[in-house]
Amino acid sequence: MAIKKQIGMVGLGKMGGNIALQLAEKKWDVFAFNRTARTTKGFEKEGIVGRFSLSELMGSLEAPRVIWMMLPAGKPVEDTIFKEGGLLDLMDEGDMLIDAGNSFYMDSVERAARIVGRGIKFVDVGVSGGPGGARNGACLMVGGQKESFEYIEPLYKEISVIDGFQFFEGYGAGHFVKMVHNGIEYGMMQAIAEGFNVLRESDYNIDLIKATDVYGHGSVIASALISWLKEGYEKIGPDLEDASGTVGFTGEGEWTVSIAKEMGLKTENIEQAFNFRVNSKDNPDYVGKVLTVLRDQFGGHGL
Repeated sequence: MAIKKQIGMVGLGKMGGNIALQLAEKKWDVFAFNRTARTTKGFEKEGIVGRFSLSELMGSLEAPRVIWMMLPAGKPVEDTIFKEGGLLDLMDEGDMLIDAGNSFYMDSVERAARIVGRGIKFVDVGVSGGPGGARNGACLMVGGQKESFEYIEPLYKEISVIDGFQFFEGYGAGHFVKMVHNGIEYGMMQAIAEGFNVLRESDYNIDLIKATDVYGHGSVIASALISWLKEGYEKIGPDLEDASGTVGFTGEGEWTVSIAKEMGLKTENIEQAFNFRVNSKDNPDYVGKVLTVLRDQFGGHGL
């Protein structure tokens, strides 16, 4: 059965809101709920149909219904699905629930077991590319069952960059691939930050914007991260005076290290990068400022 171009969005933050806008722009009927009604009302001006309770949202969709949930990991996801009056109480057999936030993959495995027994399809999707990717074309790592993937594949094509989605068999597999992606990201960002600190402290008075420019054209370290650092330097200056040397972090880097240890595998680079962020609270420095700028450029985390 072909998917209808209709979707229910739960969560209109930086990522979910931009996914909703992209779909509306591509002529999908987007019905959306956000815990803060003011946020929902703001999106109504952009062609999105606001709904102000989960029950109202579910009642607006034709069966079989597809719900794209994009919420912070942990309790917000758990409560939205399983709390009395939550999505599980409101969904019917044949409906599909997509968790596209950064949930811990083992949580997704456990949730799938509780959901699919009710005849509801469950999909875990890791989303990369930050708010800009959510708005203009993301990278998607899709878990769950192949039948669900094939049914919803037209949606993935709509919201990803060209060739920007892949399926990984098994509940939790999408979130697992995204978790490791974020661990790799920690290590790559740390190397860039430390390298640019060496450039900055050298006797050559290196123009750091020019360094990001040349690294970004044909070098083996050319990457989105290098391009984002260039944009950050151009925005606030190479001294990064307005950026904090204390680096924020969420769970994914730590999860990657922890799971690797359980597997008997080494992730020394990722672990060092994670520990740097933890220790930066008491030891802010220029390396931390570079990391903060990078996090703000791709994720909008603030300076």
